[in-house]
Amino acid sequence: MIRLVLFDIDGTLLHTGGAGIKAFGMAFAHEFGVRDGPERLKFAGRTDVSLVREAFTNHGIEPSRENFDRFFAVYLSFLRQVIVECKGGACRGVLEFHQALLDQPEPPLLGLLTGNIKQGAQIKLERYQLWDKFAFGAFADDHEERDQIAAVAHHRGSERLGRVLRGEEMLVIGDTPLDIRCGRAIGAKVLAVASGGATLEELRAHQPDWAVADLAQISAAEVLNGADQ
Repeated sequence: MIRLVLFDIDGTLLHTGGAGIKAFGMAFAHEFGVRDGPERLKFAGRTDVSLVREAFTNHGIEPSRENFDRFFAVYLSFLRQVIVECKGGACRGVLEFHQALLDQPEPPLLGLLTGNIKQGAQIKLERYQLWDKFAFGAFADDHEERDQIAAVAHHRGSERLGRVLRGEEMLVIGDTPLDIRCGRAIGAKVLAVASGGATLEELRAHQPDWAVADLAQISAAEVLNGADQ
């Protein structure tokens, strides 16, 4: 039975109307004079740190700790501003699926597994009243690579539950092939949702345990009990 459910954020839990990408571009322009920071970057499923590193490389900026700190301080400031102006909200079925998890006779522990840095994740989720719905999380602050963030989430979830969780006791929910990959990296089951950028066909090609258009298309009970799609 599933004891830990880990949710991706962008495209899985919510849409922000592009607030993150807008803040990213504004931060690069403001702090480094780069006007095309987000261009050539593929954001889906990536970590904030890896995206910034790639942008630094593209524009000949030293990927020093100081420059990362400079970027993220300004990025967070802009994100707080633009997310208020952008139209967004929880993805279809998210609130109902979340509540159904909590309503189970033995509800699982709910956490976040995201490529956002922690403060960025908090800004996005608080905007749509979702931050307090999760007991803990693993973020890009913990590691630059998504698979390693998954390992951190596995460790933290196991600590909270008082024992090392087996792979089949964990579920990762995400909207990109990279979410599927990081779930497999910790041996977890994976529920892929086509509520972000990837299509159902693209997601199914990576063989998740379940692939649905959005979380309104599947019940919490069937996933927790391991029913095949």
